[in-house]
Amino acid sequence: MQRRVVWSLYALLLALVPLVFTSSLSHTLLSQMGIAIIVCLSYNMLLGQGGMLSFGHAVYSGMGAFLAMHTLKLVSVGLWLPVSLVPLVGGFSSLVLALLLGWVSTKKAATPFAMISLGLGELVWAMALMVPGFFGGEAGVTGNRVVGSPVLGVSFGPQIEVYYLIALYTFVCTALMYALTRTPLGRMLNAVRDNPERVAFVGYDPHMVRYLTFVISAFFAGISGGLAALNFEIVTSEVLSSHRSGAYLLFTFLGGTTFFFGPMIGAILMVLAFVLLSELTQAWLLYLGLIFVVMVMFAPGGVAALIMANLRLAKSGYMRRLWPAYLTLLATAALALTGAAALLEMVYQLQMGSTLGTELRFLGIALDTQAPGSWLGATMLMLVGLGLFEFRRRPFVRVWDEIQQAIAQDSMRRELP
Repeated sequence: MQRRVVWSLYALLLALVPLVFTSSLSHTLLSQMGIAIIVCLSYNMLLGQGGMLSFGHAVYSGMGAFLAMHTLKLVSVGLWLPVSLVPLVGGFSSLVLALLLGWVSTKKAATPFAMISLGLGELVWAMALMVPGFFGGEAGVTGNRVVGSPVLGVSFGPQIEVYYLIALYTFVCTALMYALTRTPLGRMLNAVRDNPERVAFVGYDPHMVRYLTFVISAFFAGISGGLAALNFEIVTSEVLSSHRSGAYLLFTFLGGTTFFFGPMIGAILMVLAFVLLSELTQAWLLYLGLIFVVMVMFAPGGVAALIMANLRLAKSGYMRRLWPAYLTLLATAALALTGAAALLEMVYQLQMGSTLGTELRFLGIALDTQAPGSWLGATMLMLVGLGLFEFRRRPFVRVWDEIQQAIAQDSMRRELP
């Protein structure tokens, strides 16, 4: 019953969110988030559920996008196929490619698998520039999604119509990937991740389990690529690059690989970073790298693990002891991050030199890279914030440890007869 409520709320959210955020930018962002959710969940089938670190997942989402775009071009010259089914063409084309490449890729796990995926990814990306007849060279391949006669008045011209198509695919793909985790294959995949020798001992082939999962993951990645082709109406070789595969890895990890909904959070963060953060600062990749380092050091479980840990605290009734400390830590951390961000922006401005000049505005405040006061003020703000954060962190850690011990004792008491 609880799962039905969650899935009903998820479907309701997908249906109503474009009615709340009605601008064209919002619909574009929401469409990209739906596409990113599918591809990040498909990537987590490999990383989180199977323990397979892939550096070439963009090959399958990218090839799905190219095949979907070529199919769309055929539809425009007379091929009978509803535009709404074009993403499935991308999915099945990536599935066929994974059938060919996956057998070799999944022969080994861990580091050998990662290196093989990286090599195949670089091979396909290089091929994209060597075969311009199919991949379109540097210009890519373009198409028009408004082809054929509208079905029930839907032509997929307005962005809102494209969003609802993406939302439908997102819901169905999410449900199917979640259902896979409850199947014997999904359970066996977790076992292969944790102890492949034991799996082989009880009579299962770890290679076959990894291979089947790899193929299924590629299918869903291809669907996301097909949706992206419809959404942007252009596909370039960049969708096959290692940078795109690295983005899937980065944001799936940030969202959290140990929980099913973690990659969904990571997908939302990926779109916000690529679209909004890149508009706020030209040094956004630097901030992204710093966030990743901090998460690896202090929250390796990702955002999802942080959410679940605090939900358990709230359910146990201990959150009232922590929320004042949380507010204090957030305030001091914001102070330190503001000072650090001001320093980074001035360093970036200084490196650009004559291109950007010496003055910049940061949070509405005018800063000058040639004025010592700007550097001194930003440095003092960062140091004061760090000092206050450390001052408040130590008592917070003591309270946190006490609460964890209390939760453990409560759990032991409940288990006693």
